[in-house]
Amino acid sequence: MFQLSHPRTRGRIITAAIAPGSILLLAGCLAGPNYSTPSSSTAEQWMDAAHPAVQRGPAVLTRWWEVFNDPVLNTLVQRAYENNPTLHAAAVRVLQAQAARAVAVGLLFPQQQEATGSYSWSQTSENAGAAQPETNKLESRLGWVRDPQGSLLRRAMGDPGIDNTFGNWELFGLSVGWELDLWGRYRRGIEAADAAVLASLANYDDVLVSLIAQVASEYVLLRTLEEQREIVTQNLQIQLEGQRVVQARRDAGTATDLDLAQSQALVHDTESQIPVIEASMRQSTITLCVLLGMPPKDISDLLGPKRPIPAPPDVVRLGVPAELLRRRPDIRRAEHQLAALCANIGIATTDLYPRFSLIGDIGLSAEHFPDLFRGNSFQVFAGPQVRWAILNYGRIENNIRVQDAAFQASIGEYESLVLRAQGEVERSVAGFAGAQRQIEPLTRSVDAAARAVRVAQEQYRGGIADYIRVLVAEQFLITEQSRLVGARGSVAQNLVTLYRALGGGWELREGNDLVPVDIKEEMRRRTDWGGMIDSDRVPQTQPAGEREPSS
Repeated sequence: MFQLSHPRTRGRIITAAIAPGSILLLAGCLAGPNYSTPSSSTAEQWMDAAHPAVQRGPAVLTRWWEVFNDPVLNTLVQRAYENNPTLHAAAVRVLQAQAARAVAVGLLFPQQQEATGSYSWSQTSENAGAAQPETNKLESRLGWVRDPQGSLLRRAMGDPGIDNTFGNWELFGLSVGWELDLWGRYRRGIEAADAAVLASLANYDDVLVSLIAQVASEYVLLRTLEEQREIVTQNLQIQLEGQRVVQARRDAGTATDLDLAQSQALVHDTESQIPVIEASMRQSTITLCVLLGMPPKDISDLLGPKRPIPAPPDVVRLGVPAELLRRRPDIRRAEHQLAALCANIGIATTDLYPRFSLIGDIGLSAEHFPDLFRGNSFQVFAGPQVRWAILNYGRIENNIRVQDAAFQASIGEYESLVLRAQGEVERSVAGFAGAQRQIEPLTRSVDAAARAVRVAQEQYRGGIADYIRVLVAEQFLITEQSRLVGARGSVAQNLVTLYRALGGGWELREGNDLVPVDIKEEMRRRTDWGGMIDSDRVPQTQPAGEREPSS
């Protein structure tokens, strides 16, 4: 097989098309360019590879959410994988692409196959100068006139013994038209369909990666909010105790109304934070319900009692940037879409060349129905057909340019996607490392702030400090505690984002059917899918994106 170069002149095209033996020579050629993976710019190493929590070893991304050692998170991810309707829709798209590929494969065989039958009746004008020919479907196409007994001629001569009405029965057993794929039009179509199947599988993986990351992110947020609420509640109790001390001292005449008003203001401000946090918790729970494929409801049975914010592992391995080209589903999807667009150039190029077809009809024809099934009623026609849009070359060439421009533009989008993917990883690593660096100093700050509150309260009780010092110390404590909880949540959130940016998580579907059994049964009841509906399982031993599409 060789690549058919783009013709430079119409004369060369015509010469190649009519030269003796050229059809046999070109029977295995493919018009248009052959696809090759475009080059893309990738860094040799990540920028923060020297960070102690980041290592260069092979990335371990299969079931990455389990590194948090949180059984509730593991359960939520599994429930989302089993029940999320968006993921199910992406799975059915894979079956749709496989069915479309089967259509493309079928075009290699006779494209027109139909059984026909008809009865025709005609009456000629008695005043016409010549008889109107009786024709059937086949004869109309071929320009033949049926007159087996000379009836039309005798009518034309004015023979009074001839009735000017007549009929004809026709029963064609098979009518076939087969366009030969000399220039690879249909084989390029199969290439495009193959790429579409792989792109649909990569799209499923991308939806799965996003789904797992969303579930993990919402779960981390929910646990972070739980700790924020606990901190606010604890500080509220401290502030209420301080308010009682101020109230007692005011009643004793050793404190002013200003001290009491300031303590009350601080208590009310802290109280106001609890509804905001609880509203955010409710919103996060609703989002989790949607991701799990259920209507919004109380899922405290799934979440269980309060748990700490998921803690990341001590070390995260990133691999190398070049691995993104194989791991990230959106990059693989973009590459398969490029392959389909490249095949479209070849499909458009085939319009420059003549299209050769074989057509034929086999059937029975008789004037009277009882004679229809006699041996001498058998008729057959077969012959070649050539179509060539010689006068449409300007339009055809511009269509080729359209397809080529679409392909080139998609190459630019692919290269941009590769760069964005590396940027997402780098930003996630920077956020993860930066949040980790905050933990230790914020922990020391919280400890110091707690001591400051105790000292300030003791001094206020002893009458050696005013209440403003207590107020400032308590406000600073709740601020630092909130910052520490936020930093711990940010570490986990950035790690989730990092795993998503690395393309981890799609391995969860390996060895499983993409489409759930209940959806398959529903589709079987509605449509005969044959064995294709069970061809959506990807073996664990096969790399992602490399499965052979089922025909």
